[in-house]
Amino acid sequence: MLHDVAYDTIWRSTRQAKEHQMNNRPNPFAKTRRDHADETAEDYVEAIEDIEIEHGVCRVKDLAARMQVSHVTVTRILNRLTEAGLVTRTPYGPVGLSQEGLLLARASRDRHKIVVAFLGALGVTTSTAERDAEGMEHHVSDETLAAMRSYIEEAASKRA
Repeated sequence: MLHDVAYDTIWRSTRQAKEHQMNNRPNPFAKTRRDHADETAEDYVEAIEDIEIEHGVCRVKDLAARMQVSHVTVTRILNRLTEAGLVTRTPYGPVGLSQEGLLLARASRDRHKIVVAFLGALGVTTSTAERDAEGMEHHVSDETLAAMRSYIEEAASKRA
């Protein structure tokens, strides 16, 4: 019995040490995982703003149709966005953006425009650039985005 307790204690402390070691290692995929988590939020706040502009108000059914998901999925995501302070809503009422949500929607849209313009400056067709930018906009760093913007401006000045 004493042996079992000692073994369990050693095993537990060894496991905790390994977990600590793994958690403190640089993870090359951590940024991508965070970006994927942010991607849904950015897509939804952009969609909410678009729907508000088009229809004056955004409802769960509008988001479900836009995102091509069920209303249950939309409700679950809206709960997370509400907890994050990005969305305002009342039960059975319209969905709106908080100030922070509106800023996020506009920043995401600006990143999208820069990526599309950059791809266009490289000679990518507009339809392909739009489709590719939809994924890239969520993963591009501020440094890369600034380089893209500089490239676009430089390319534009050479054409002028």
